Amino acid sequence: MSQKDQQKAAAVEAAAAGHGGLSQSELDELVASSDTGGRSVVGPVSSFLMLVALAWSLFQLWFASPIPFMVGFGVFNDTEARSIHLAFAIFLAFAAFPATRTKFQVGLGIAIPVILGSLFMFGAKEGSSTWWVPVVVIALVACIVLGSPKDKIPVWEWALAIVGAAAALYLYVFYRDISGRVGAPITQDFVVAVIGILVLLEATRRALGPALMIVASVFLMYTVLGPYMPSIIAHKGNNLSEIVNHQWITTEGVFGIALGVSTSFVFLFVLFGALLDKAGAGNYFIQVAFSLMGHMRGGPAKAAVVASAMTGLISGSSIANVVTTGTFTIPLMKKVGFSAEKAGAVEVASSVNGQIMPPVMGAAAFLMVEYVGIPYFDVVKHAFLPAVISYIALVYIVHLEAMKAGMQGLPRAYTPKPIVQRLIGIVFAIAAICVVSFAVYYGMGWIRPAFPETAAYIVFAFLTLVYMALLYVASKEAPLKLDDPNAEVQSLPMPGPTARSGLHFILPVVVLVWALMVDRLSPGLSAFWASAYMVFILLTQRPLMAIFRGESKLATDIKEGFMDLIDGLVTGARNMIGIGIATATAGIIVGAVSQTGVGSALADVVEVLSGGNIMAILLLTAVLSLILGMGLPTTANYIVVSALLAPVIVTLGQQNGLIVPLIAVHLFVFYFGIMADVTPPVGLASFAAAAVSGGDPIKTGVIAFFYSLRTAALPFLFIFNTELLLMNVNWAQGIFVFVIATIAMLLFAAATQGWFLAKNKFYESIALLLIAFTLFRPGFWMDMVFPPYLEEAPTEIAAAAGDTPAGDELRIRVAGVNDLGDPIEFVALLPIGDGTTGAEKLENAGLVFRTEDDKMFIDDVSFGSAASNAGLDWDQEVLRVLKPVSVPTKYLMFIPALLLLALIVFLQRGRNAKVVTRKAAA
Repeated sequence: MSQKDQQKAAAVEAAAAGHGGLSQSELDELVASSDTGGRSVVGPVSSFLMLVALAWSLFQLWFASPIPFMVGFGVFNDTEARSIHLAFAIFLAFAAFPATRTKFQVGLGIAIPVILGSLFMFGAKEGSSTWWVPVVVIALVACIVLGSPKDKIPVWEWALAIVGAAAALYLYVFYRDISGRVGAPITQDFVVAVIGILVLLEATRRALGPALMIVASVFLMYTVLGPYMPSIIAHKGNNLSEIVNHQWITTEGVFGIALGVSTSFVFLFVLFGALLDKAGAGNYFIQVAFSLMGHMRGGPAKAAVVASAMTGLISGSSIANVVTTGTFTIPLMKKVGFSAEKAGAVEVASSVNGQIMPPVMGAAAFLMVEYVGIPYFDVVKHAFLPAVISYIALVYIVHLEAMKAGMQGLPRAYTPKPIVQRLIGIVFAIAAICVVSFAVYYGMGWIRPAFPETAAYIVFAFLTLVYMALLYVASKEAPLKLDDPNAEVQSLPMPGPTARSGLHFILPVVVLVWALMVDRLSPGLSAFWASAYMVFILLTQRPLMAIFRGESKLATDIKEGFMDLIDGLVTGARNMIGIGIATATAGIIVGAVSQTGVGSALADVVEVLSGGNIMAILLLTAVLSLILGMGLPTTANYIVVSALLAPVIVTLGQQNGLIVPLIAVHLFVFYFGIMADVTPPVGLASFAAAAVSGGDPIKTGVIAFFYSLRTAALPFLFIFNTELLLMNVNWAQGIFVFVIATIAMLLFAAATQGWFLAKNKFYESIALLLIAFTLFRPGFWMDMVFPPYLEEAPTEIAAAAGDTPAGDELRIRVAGVNDLGDPIEFVALLPIGDGTTGAEKLENAGLVFRTEDDKMFIDDVSFGSAASNAGLDWDQEVLRVLKPVSVPTKYLMFIPALLLLALIVFLQRGRNAKVVTRKAAA
């Protein structure tokens, strides 16, 4: 953890210790210093920066919209848009984040440019002029040493902001010239690229702390010093010309896929969340969660989980999520009996989980679309079930904590209806929602073909009518106010009126989901239409609500709505500063990985350390993901761990007989990367929660880590059981998997918390873990009893193919060489198609074999065939053939697991009955 972060956390803890929490201004300062910038300027400078942020949001809306193509003006290609996007991010980073004066930060700010400048000169081609490099380094170091106050922007800070923005705009201004000399940079390219890289790293240090800056700098050093590295990670080394071309002049490094995703998708989703929150949706979600769950045991904590899940849909920051919901939920949790540390830990665990909840997932969902190469809809489908199960398990953990402490919920202001009436009401509500959903779905399906030219206008008119109707319903309820959590709670809000007061906030989310899931528009265009609808709501919400309430002051209401819109646009841009900088700097790391081939070297390191054991490989990868994620924001964290470690699991898994889908691997490293937000000593979300609760931040982080064990267990489970990611299952199977996996995760939570129906005996916790594992992966035990594959001699491959039904896969272990000429072994899954004989099936799959000295070799592989797609190639030796065999269903393993669960229930209910009898006798 950086010295800056340590001092920030210490100051936060000291401020909180005296009165059990921070003031709103102190909390705003905490979020600002972490997410949106800690500098506070007033007057014309403040107005100017607001206009720059507003211009950024308007540019992104323009770029994402279809309007430029309709009018034939202002059309930007992807590279030009990335250049402008990064220019805004760098300029606002220097304007919003002051340089710190701590010795560590100043020392780091001086050391990195000096070291990199020296290496750039060392890596220059012989005869190249590099006299200008020391000039650039000295100028940057001088600006860092001079520092900057929080209440104004000195001249040298303006200079850094302008120079950095100009370096980023270089690709836009000289786009045509650069495209004609790719691979042969001129002196001008060298100067701009070196300035751009060094200034970008300094912006990263200010906006995101030193962690990402250090990691990116290490990769740049590795790029130059490759020949001097240990043999296992050594490479030929790259000169300055290659680095400049790869990292800045082309789209392989800084301006690569990560920045492209930030430009095309992420900004619009962050902006959508900012506009939705500015309209009042954040407060609405919190109030609805409390009205529905506050009366339960440990109700405020359960409401915190649900509220964080809902705000996690629109928030891309763990810290902002903690502070937004935590200021209200943490004091109420403490009131019903949670300690300061446990209250903070519940908030941390639920807020960090927001990063794994579709549709945004801290921007990782959109990066997965590019990196994995699958549609956005599939990413959401695969990520949805683990995220929901994790949240359900967290609610159950909170329930167990409440049971342990004998807590009660908050009082209700009404007498609840009998349980039967409530269940009937829920059933009717679900039925009504289903009827409306089907009517809308098939109604839309009829409108589009019937009115192809005007369908969009008809849909907008329909949405507007629904919006006005919901707004009219909301106007009949009292306006929602965020209550003071430190005041005495007399009663909970009524669920019905609370829910009705903001139903119109659901419409923009419906627009977003419809565009993504039904119309299958691109994520960027979907977010544009959702944001456009939010603009409409912000401009009309206040005037229409006032008219419906008979309190209209039209001019004032329209002005306030317009100011809400401007504020939302500016907030969205400020929220994007860190993400824009993070994706650009992470691009340096991705560029270095592709330029040096360090990914394959890292696979060799992991293989040596793990000894080829697949579980050891996964554990090492999880630990490395956790370490690399420390101090990095969610987006940069995912880019780094996926670039470095995802190929490791795929390669080593295939070599050891585990064929893992790429999306499962990316979700695996992503889950462990975000755990760094929880884990001490770097977990900034834990420090933010401790700031609100007044508890010890390290202890809060430790408790939050134990609450998050369910999130750590899920990746291991879906690596081995991809049904959890809804892969190759139908709807009925999907529902079955969801129910079983949820039960299994609840049992896992009960085992790790030491409490089920009563306090667990140690052997009951072990048994619950065993039952949970069996429910998650019944095939593990069934494969021991009935092996699913029968091993055949390599020369019997034709017979094995003949016995394999069409549509099944034949597993073939082969030995050969990789692209670098190094020997490898791996397992290939060969799809078997139609054919009357085994030889014909293999020929149809694209394979021809030859036999030499009782050994079977692949003689030829047809281009584009099933065999080629499986990774098979000529001259590979067939070592083993595994053909699938018929075995009993793996779900038979549920029978002994459920019988063992029934025994535990019987034992614990018996203990509870004895306790009740003793209390009654006393």
